[in-house]
Amino acid sequence: QVQLVESGGGLVQPGGSLRLSCAASRNIFSFADMGWYRQAPGKQRDLVALITAGGITNYASSVKGRFSISRDSAKNTVYLQMNSLKPEDTAVYYCNAREGSIYWGQGTQVSVSS
Repeated sequence: QVQLVESGGGLVQPGGSLRLSCAASRNIFSFADMGWYRQAPGKQRDLVALITAGGITNYASSVKGRFSISRDSAKNTVYLQMNSLKPEDTAVYYCNAREGSIYWGQGTQVSVSS
């Protein structure tokens, strides 16, 4: 059973930054890709950023240039650095890992408000 544990969410003012972490219970390179998704109230869960085992990254157009996904293989952790946050970034952020199966973390709340 794979466990993904997110951390780093919180309340931040517009223009601020946060870094989310996703710690996996096994080698992150064993997954085809890992990513971050978000879900705002009343909306569907959407992809924010993704990184493949080979290091290719992909971003939602709404976060390009502001968010950055990275990883630390020694810590089996994937990060999402979020800069220039906007109120519309407010959502629960979920970590995702995919191989033959798909695994989800429990989510971490990010709120952007003045």
